[in-house]
Amino acid sequence: MGLFTFEDENTSTIAPARLYKALVKDADNLIPKAVEAIKTVETVEGNGGPGTIKKLTFVEDGESKYVLHKIEAIDEANWGYNYSIVGGVGLPDTVEKISFEAKLVAGPSGGSVAKITVKYHTKGDVNPSEEELKIGKAKGDALFKAIEGYLLANPGYN
Repeated sequence: MGLFTFEDENTSTIAPARLYKALVKDADNLIPKAVEAIKTVETVEGNGGPGTIKKLTFVEDGESKYVLHKIEAIDEANWGYNYSIVGGVGLPDTVEKISFEAKLVAGPSGGSVAKITVKYHTKGDVNPSEEELKIGKAKGDALFKAIEGYLLANPGYN
């Protein structure tokens, strides 16, 4: 199995504790409200902690599709959350799983910086294509911005 890793950052004007609550603790309810294409987030195995598998159902190109996320680690004290895409349409044929290690840190003016390490665990020594990386990054950025937009539009959300 090959391993391809890259890192990314996103900044937000939202405080880390509030953003973490939305992205992690309330994600099952909040993501379908903030992202029009995502219809449901449901737990298919586990109790919400590490090892839990969640199914995100969404509409893409007029078709209902899904991805399976497995929670790897939760670190509320340090605003950390690690998960992997382990099934569904989110995995190219050449990839076993895609792991995400995300952490929020305090940013400028009371905001946040989201730091993420993405690891593609490939079948064999094949690296993901530039197009696969570009599409994956765009989807991750869009989700982050949608949650941020929801929080900005709903200042009473705590």
